[in-house]
Amino acid sequence: MPVNRLDQIYRTILNSKYFIKGWGEPENLKRLFQFRKVMSNRETCYKLVPEGYPVTIDKEEEHSDCRIVEGHFTSPFINHLPGLLPPEAETAYFQAILPTKWNSNHYKPVCIHLAGTGDHHFWRRRMFLAKPLLKEAGIGAILLENPFYGTRKPKDQVRSILHNVSDIFVMGGCLMMESLVLLHWSEKLGFGPLGVTGLSMGGHMASLAATAWPKPLVLVPCLSWSTASSAFTEGVLSGAINWDLLTTQYQTDEVFKSEIEKMVTIIEDDAFLAGQQFAKDFPNSMKNVDKTQYCGCEGGNIASTNLKNKTNESSSNASNEAPNTTQTESCTHDTDTKRSRVQFSDSISSETLKADSADSGGKMSSNLFSRLFHLGGGGGRGKSAPAAEQKSASPPLTPLGADDRRDLLHLINEKLRSGSGAKSKTDASWRELEAHHFMRGIMDECTHLRNFARPVDTSLITVVCARNDGYVPRDSVTPLADIWPGLEVRYVDAGHVTAFLLHQNVFRSVPNLHLSSVSRQKVDHAQV
Repeated sequence: MPVNRLDQIYRTILNSKYFIKGWGEPENLKRLFQFRKVMSNRETCYKLVPEGYPVTIDKEEEHSDCRIVEGHFTSPFINHLPGLLPPEAETAYFQAILPTKWNSNHYKPVCIHLAGTGDHHFWRRRMFLAKPLLKEAGIGAILLENPFYGTRKPKDQVRSILHNVSDIFVMGGCLMMESLVLLHWSEKLGFGPLGVTGLSMGGHMASLAATAWPKPLVLVPCLSWSTASSAFTEGVLSGAINWDLLTTQYQTDEVFKSEIEKMVTIIEDDAFLAGQQFAKDFPNSMKNVDKTQYCGCEGGNIASTNLKNKTNESSSNASNEAPNTTQTESCTHDTDTKRSRVQFSDSISSETLKADSADSGGKMSSNLFSRLFHLGGGGGRGKSAPAAEQKSASPPLTPLGADDRRDLLHLINEKLRSGSGAKSKTDASWRELEAHHFMRGIMDECTHLRNFARPVDTSLITVVCARNDGYVPRDSVTPLADIWPGLEVRYVDAGHVTAFLLHQNVFRSVPNLHLSSVSRQKVDHAQV
């Protein structure tokens, strides 16, 4: 679907850059990646926060339409990864919006609302989500303030502009454990059924929090994603990142390449991101590209002619069954821990490349690139090939490891060099391409929901998506329904910004539906 124009305009108006200080300290990134394995296991993550974790109530106010309770607690994150959270963010603040009188003695439904990008303090969520939901369905709300936002914002941080890429991962880890504190606190007070929701980044944080709770939990992520890598490398947010700084740091600090990159695995299909960068110099960059097979082997390439003897028989059989089927040739390279496979389509002609270039303004589209270089993606885009093509397709591919990816990109770079004849421009593009891949890898490592436990009851999950979302591109990431089978997906015909402005009623109606339904079941069970 086309990207909503308002999303692009809105991002341009903001005119702010993310990650103005770079990636963050390499040692901090390594600690985060190691701790991610603890957080992604529900059993070990749940034990990080005891049931009686201390919560302090600061103030209670009675209003005509609700009761507001404000409190705070020390973030459990600092007990496990000390030194990563700014001092201002170590204390978590929350606000509970509760009914003056519950509709039933048998159930007290409450939903935790996590903040999206730029949602500081509590006012926005209280006015647009919590109070209307309370009025419409008698559902209480707990609003948790994000680390790096509002009262928890570092003194030298401007608005929502996070200093380091690592701050995103610190924020996610904090919110997972802090949500556990609030879920325990809610149960202690007799609240239930319980839910968690959020818009945009808040929706993704809500999904992460739900993976750590060992009981059925209503989850409604709105305008969210299965991994943050797509938002920061492909969506309109990608243009708000200081790529020059990130590229320079990545190239000059050898720790990123020699140690950190080997700790991560890109889960989604590399071809689409690589294609967008490789296409910049098309068609000049394709002048000397021949039908060559690339893999992570030493020496780098195996000519397709050397593979024909191995594939003639299978190709012939496939041809007899489906004469128009695309034929592919592939090579496989096994390492101790990874397997990568790269295929070059035998049916793409120079005329096709020229036509594609003309259609896309002189650049090779990422879709065509994906037909040229198919990289393993572990299910990647969530789309299956036509039946005729599946007859000649190779077995399912697995994600590329860091070493395999580097070898492959080196070979692509050599082809680009030989074809473009513009060494300086090519070098700059190549360095930025590496930084993009590194960003995609670390974002997948710490935020991809495949790396976390599946929520206990996926039938209580409803994802609300915008069809023309420019912030959360969906074409190159695995749909949440593929990762968590059993959930429901609802769409609104809007972009990211338009959906937020015009479809608040949808974001409220879904938790209303789920929590009310579970509440009725509780009442029926109590009466029995």
